[in-house]
Amino acid sequence: MGSGSAGATRAVTCGVEEEFHLVGLDTRHLVPGAREVLDRLPAKGFTAELHQSEIETNSHPHTELSDLRADLVRSRHEVADSAEQSGLAIVAAGTVPLARVEEIPVTADARYLGMVDSFQRLAHEQLICGAHVHVGVADRDLAVAALPWLAPWLPVLLALSASSPYWLGGDTGYASWRSTVWRRWPTSGPAGTFASAAEYDEMVEGLLRSGVIADAGMVYYDARPSRHLPTLELRITDSCPDVDDVVMLAALFRALVVRGCHKAVDGARPPRMREEWLRAATWRAARSGLESELVHPIRLHTAPAADVVDALLTTVRPYLEDLGDWDTASGCAIAALGRGSSAARQRAAVARGGSLADAVDLVAAQTRADTAVRLAGSVPAPRTPGLFEGYRAAFDEALGPDGRVRPAYAAPVAALTRLGAARLRVRARARDELQRVDGTLFRPDGADEPRLYPYDLLPRVVAGDDWARLRGGLAQRVAALEAFLHDVHGERQVVRDRIVPGWVVDGAPGLRGTGGHLPPDTVRISLAGIDLVRDGTGEWLVLEDNLNMPAGLAYALAARRLAATVLPELDPGTAVLKPDQVPALLHAALTAAAPPRTAGDPVVAVLSEGPDSPAWFEHRFLADALGVPVVTPGDLRFVGGRVVVTGGRHGAYPVDVLYRRVDEDVLAAATGADRRPIGPGLLAAVRTGTLAIANALGNGVADDKVLYAYVPRLIEYYLGERPLLPSVRTYLCGDPDDFAYVLDHLHELVVKPVDGYGGEGIVIGPDAGDQELKQARSDIAADPRHWVAQETVALSTHPTFTGERFEPRAVDLRAFVCQSGGPVVLPVALTRSAPFRSLLVHSLRGGGAKDTWIMR
Repeated sequence: MGSGSAGATRAVTCGVEEEFHLVGLDTRHLVPGAREVLDRLPAKGFTAELHQSEIETNSHPHTELSDLRADLVRSRHEVADSAEQSGLAIVAAGTVPLARVEEIPVTADARYLGMVDSFQRLAHEQLICGAHVHVGVADRDLAVAALPWLAPWLPVLLALSASSPYWLGGDTGYASWRSTVWRRWPTSGPAGTFASAAEYDEMVEGLLRSGVIADAGMVYYDARPSRHLPTLELRITDSCPDVDDVVMLAALFRALVVRGCHKAVDGARPPRMREEWLRAATWRAARSGLESELVHPIRLHTAPAADVVDALLTTVRPYLEDLGDWDTASGCAIAALGRGSSAARQRAAVARGGSLADAVDLVAAQTRADTAVRLAGSVPAPRTPGLFEGYRAAFDEALGPDGRVRPAYAAPVAALTRLGAARLRVRARARDELQRVDGTLFRPDGADEPRLYPYDLLPRVVAGDDWARLRGGLAQRVAALEAFLHDVHGERQVVRDRIVPGWVVDGAPGLRGTGGHLPPDTVRISLAGIDLVRDGTGEWLVLEDNLNMPAGLAYALAARRLAATVLPELDPGTAVLKPDQVPALLHAALTAAAPPRTAGDPVVAVLSEGPDSPAWFEHRFLADALGVPVVTPGDLRFVGGRVVVTGGRHGAYPVDVLYRRVDEDVLAAATGADRRPIGPGLLAAVRTGTLAIANALGNGVADDKVLYAYVPRLIEYYLGERPLLPSVRTYLCGDPDDFAYVLDHLHELVVKPVDGYGGEGIVIGPDAGDQELKQARSDIAADPRHWVAQETVALSTHPTFTGERFEPRAVDLRAFVCQSGGPVVLPVALTRSAPFRSLLVHSLRGGGAKDTWIMR
């Protein structure tokens, strides 16, 4: 193998031996039916094992994972079809829950009978199955030299494969009991360090002379060189119900072998990890699977499974990329973390159904390759009637143009596919009822009654790499806009330096004089909502900045809560950022906005119009999450220069920070507890430093689609940095040149009022009729400053459940940024989807929303 080119690396072969249990279709118990099943199968590629309840398949060596997978699928089909003729099912798992040792005879083979004679009960109890991966190397000396480079990472592969929680009718408390049973053999465990293949062979000969083992095949190390071929074999892992998990193990092990061989050829010193540590790490992996902590192979302390898997991916990424396996291996690993180990899923099946037979049914169904729909890059999408039948979209985030499921969506698509349309409709009704009970509603302007907030069942996945880039760009954007608000309400240096034309500021619909009367240390933006979209190339673009009263945070948090209750099968696991810290982060931002003279901990309240507000649910939800009250203007009065809340359960009390969810103009005209206008008193309290309002008064000047076009300049002007996130090309109708261009290309552009929200007044040129375009032309000509136009972006789409099937819908993403000593991007986002064949992404326009999985 050497340290040669990527082309040489890509030629490295790998093959897989899979062991399968045989269980009765009616009883779900282990059955000794191997001989009958094997009689129907070709002699080559299918063999007996120690017990008559097991069958082994052997793939060909392959260089492409897609070819390996196809080989495994074919073998599984053949074995499953033969087994079913005998009333049996095959199960790819380390153990099966329902078995009796005394009922399973040993295969009548001289080697196996000799093992039983020597090892007695130990051999009888080996009712276990593993998945073994063989990777080609240049020679056996190189294979032996690579062993110590593999050893620290093999327990991670065990955790990824863990599928054997049950043993002889009971729960062992382990994720992989198979590996515990396997370790009873005297020659199992970590391989040692050897100077050459000759030294390794001498060790084996010594074991043979000792009489402890009868042949070299009984050296059961976690990884071992082949007895007669230049390959390294992985033996530590459980059999895996999902064929894509086997492909993942093959990809990761091959990358580890290539890395080890390269290190050996380069003369690098292998890591010196003591055998005690290796055994401890293996025990921890067997005990925990992916559901708890593992031993970190580099730091040698406990760490969450997701962190350890991430460390493995980071370590072998260059080799996976050289092999062309990165997308498949990383996608499958992330999916595995998201759905948890097979052991955990078996336990969940038993908890739901109440019987160990439910665990057998689960793994048996997953083992049949035609139901293994967790796809890894090149695998066809599931063809479940009524769900993804005929699904086609040019720029879809979950499915490729050819209908293949992308790796990041393998687990959730598989889970929903297994449920089927009928059960998904039941879950959707349960979701709606839960929303009614919790009050997860919204009231569109003009509507008499609140409506259900329209959540979809399939979550959206945002890759960790994407999120890292978005975090930097969003924080940069909010920092520049904060600086602009201070400047524009003060010296207006940005206008003097001709970065932003004066007409942009003076003609802004949201410009209010209140912004100029605030203390200089005011935090202008406590919470921002930034809307983003992805185009046909996958590029993220900023679409809009919301700095006045950004909504949607509570609906994003509620989405995760609803999903966890209604669809527990979609547990995102530890690979997805949890929104648990969001209330604390928002509370910290609000208290950071408090006046400097505040004594003690600032008192915060959410300021709302009350139950008639369209976002009343959000106001209550956030107040509960923050642990603060919701107040209305009518609850406020002024006492000694302080703003005091009246009518509360604890009597009157002063407030330091009002989290404003009332429009500034509405607030200025509202009356307080004494029935007098409240606006002047609030402004006076802010000016004298006894009250802070978040977001600050006067922010509307930046909540303007004209200013949006200048934000890249603001970033360079205030921060001295290049923008990290691109914007949509925007034409300002208030500019004479842009005005002329817009009128000439109206049919190609998206036209928006500068102060519109909820999709109000938007005209999408390519979809508009002649009369709509004529009216838009007239409106623009009458008030050019009031309009902008943007290039039409081919928005990415996402599957949305319609009640019968999934159909593509355009989506955007609202991310949230708060400020507490600097911008902090919250670990939560709201995905909104458009109606069928529309680009208007808003619930007020018939769209919906989704839970958003932000990957670590």
